[in-house]
Amino acid sequence: MQTNLSDAARQLPHAMEAERILRTCVHCGFCNATCPTYQELGDELDGPRGRIYLIKQFLEQDQVSEKTQEHLDRCLTCRNCETTCPSGVEYHKLLDIGRAAIEARVPRPLGQRLLRGGLRALVPHPALFRTLVNTGEALRPLLPQALQAKLPRAVPAPGVRPQPRHERRVLMLEGCVQPGLSPNTNAAAARVLDRLGISVTPASRAGCCGAVDYHLNAQEQGLADARRNIDAWWPAIEAGAEAIVQTASGCGAFVKEYAYLLRDDPKYAGKAQRVSELARDLVEVIRAEPLEKLGLHCDQRLAFHCPCTLQHAQKLGGAVEDVLRRLGFHLTAVPDGHLCCGSAGTYSLTQPELSRRLRDNRLDALESGHPDMIVTANIGCQTHLDGAGRTPVRHWIELVDQALEKGA
Repeated sequence: MQTNLSDAARQLPHAMEAERILRTCVHCGFCNATCPTYQELGDELDGPRGRIYLIKQFLEQDQVSEKTQEHLDRCLTCRNCETTCPSGVEYHKLLDIGRAAIEARVPRPLGQRLLRGGLRALVPHPALFRTLVNTGEALRPLLPQALQAKLPRAVPAPGVRPQPRHERRVLMLEGCVQPGLSPNTNAAAARVLDRLGISVTPASRAGCCGAVDYHLNAQEQGLADARRNIDAWWPAIEAGAEAIVQTASGCGAFVKEYAYLLRDDPKYAGKAQRVSELARDLVEVIRAEPLEKLGLHCDQRLAFHCPCTLQHAQKLGGAVEDVLRRLGFHLTAVPDGHLCCGSAGTYSLTQPELSRRLRDNRLDALESGHPDMIVTANIGCQTHLDGAGRTPVRHWIELVDQALEKGA
């Protein structure tokens, strides 16, 4: 694709990076074939190719409007288009650049500003978010149905985490919303890792990975979150931690990009590179271990929803399914498993109607094989799918931990 950025655009941060990505696009349109929003809305501007043209138009002609912002907002950043693209267009990087630049030019209505500001004030702060969830649970009968659906139907007690006792050590990103919505997930992961001879080293100063702020166009704050985590993890990394484990694939996708995001920071570029090299989704650690020695034989019928951040961002599609089959679980077939459930971080709150449509489509596909339970690998997907009140949805590691407890 030929480009001719305006003089004003060339002064923008990352303008040359945007131009590099634009030039890789051959506008073939293959991306639209797998774009969930294009499939739902049928509008060229609600597909990746159309959004690329909108960003190009802004950078070349300085043409931008509320409609431009709306079409970019509707993107899930599921990166399905990147998996499909024959030219290797790094669409999500271009989208981040375009969104941030347009955010500075197009004032949002008051309601949107309050919603986005509220999300940034609450979601990245685990203690505050947990308090909000607990308050919601206490007031559940009084809440509107839409808010009740955002609360977990059941919150299993996290149980006891094993004390570090093995020579092999890993760090674990605790996350921001997961401790409040599904506190058993990280505890279950620690117990399963302990069974495999791997201990989790606490890193209390680490917090939100930064994705919430970054993808709500508060990019500098997102990078500050990344730097704080690097500082929190660095002593354990120097002491020999072999990996930084994420149980939420959305966090994992973002942490693996720290090296790219901080590439121009002279103080943190080298450390960020090391952190990205050590970042592992939980399944990457588990699948490398001798799982057959655990002796599990489970007869539960599970449907696995593979989060976009696992299959399209981290390129780990099929990895969890393989682990679950190795452990004896029966997995049902899931049509169109490449499509997004509509959670997409805060998308279910900023684009609720479209998000619900995508969720219901995914649940129809996931339930077509009549599973006993749906499992996934990302807290956002888990909460969003479970909020429909249909087949229960859990993190896959909880089912593995439960089976190990029964077999103990």
